[in-house]
Amino acid sequence: QVQLVESGGGLVQAGGSLRLSCAASGRTISSVAMGWFRQAPGKEREFVATMRRSASNTYYADSVKGRFTISRDGAKNTLYLQMNSLKPEDTAVYYCALAVGLIQSSVRLAEKYDYWGQGTQVTVSS
Repeated sequence: QVQLVESGGGLVQAGGSLRLSCAASGRTISSVAMGWFRQAPGKEREFVATMRRSASNTYYADSVKGRFTISRDGAKNTLYLQMNSLKPEDTAVYYCALAVGLIQSSVRLAEKYDYWGQGTQVTVSS
């Protein structure tokens, strides 16, 4: 079965950087869509970024565009999220998600993803 394991979260000062990793097993990540979502306390889970099967098809939330970059390493079957210029409002639990089939109009919808990791905490201090 599919397993997703996130790592790389932590505490960072505003303006700093972190790189999240999501190690996948059970599916080849280049054959599916994979993305990142986040959930802050008291808020709903929100879309951050997604990469569809073609690595050139990437999508970002407006709030992170230009600061975050999604990428993958096929040899390691691992998805990444490089987060730069972090802000306190980026503080959240970040989740990796996998969708077996995902059309462009659905990339921001959490319910369209089939598998989820356990999450990793990112805290940005001001």
